[in-house]
Amino acid sequence: MNAILDEAYLRLHSTGPEWGDELSNHGPMAAEVLVRRGHAEEVPAWLDAYVRRLDDLPAAREPITDATWPQALSDFGRIGDWVVYFGTQVRERPWREVLATWWPRLLPGIAAGATHGVIRVSHALRTLLAGDESPADAVAVTELAHGLAWWAARSLPVPGPIGPYGGLDAAEALESVPRIPSQQGGLASRFGQLGSLRSFPEALAALRAPADPDDARDRLADLVGAATRKYLTHGHASPVLLVHTATAPNAVLHSLPALPRELWPASLTAAWSASAAILSTYAPVAGAPREVLPEPPTADDPVAELLDRAAATGEEHVIKFTDTAAEVYARSADPDVLAAAVRVRDLLS
Repeated sequence: MNAILDEAYLRLHSTGPEWGDELSNHGPMAAEVLVRRGHAEEVPAWLDAYVRRLDDLPAAREPITDATWPQALSDFGRIGDWVVYFGTQVRERPWREVLATWWPRLLPGIAAGATHGVIRVSHALRTLLAGDESPADAVAVTELAHGLAWWAARSLPVPGPIGPYGGLDAAEALESVPRIPSQQGGLASRFGQLGSLRSFPEALAALRAPADPDDARDRLADLVGAATRKYLTHGHASPVLLVHTATAPNAVLHSLPALPRELWPASLTAAWSASAAILSTYAPVAGAPREVLPEPPTADDPVAELLDRAAATGEEHVIKFTDTAAEVYARSADPDVLAAAVRVRDLLS
């Protein structure tokens, strides 16, 4: 366990997962990326500035039990109760067992907090899977509990989810996603239009179905890559929200090693529905012309340059998206994903 990340988690566990007008607390996620990407020494100062904007974690009000949890699902007013509940769960049972129980319960509400619930869970799992599984050092396990609590308290289903059973690859399937009639208002009001958009379930079904759990993992990786490239041309319409078309499925992809294999196909279905829903509700139909788009960096090590510049911005979405783009580039060597990382930096920093 990196002591700097340990300390960051401890500082952030007294803060709520949201602040202001339902803005998301990205502190734990950005800190994990900075540490993993070799910028640990920058975390304390970054966190000093970041925590000033955050609200305190609301106090618990009424205990959630194994019998009453369905009534508390999607109730953000119970976030303090959910934190206590999951904190107890991970203290009394192995965290992998808790995750295996709750992942299928929470997966239908994957859009929770604009997908930040599953993303925070994933970053905690990366820390745990890197070796911090000792019961004596439960800071990362507690971080997992906070992520699960946020996911539960903000649980938000994608209307009309349908498992993929078509023949399109990820890029083609993203191209087939229709747009809602009016891209106005907040996430909930936009998602509310999806239920009456008859072509949306058809688009969800068009993705090629996975043959087995390993194929589901590969389909997820393809989706992350396609969504990262899509941001290059379409991200300008909503630079923050459209980041999650890539970072949400990437979160699910990184969670798979901690999950039973039989949950992998359903995880692909949920990640695909969330990515498609955000694209439908925030992205324009036509992308920006190529001539106005940035070029990838030309440094000898372009990935290192992008990660260094992302860290220097201190902007949490830039940090997380660049981390995702770097992983896609490692698999594909596609310079467009590096250009997408330049794009997000230009739009948000």
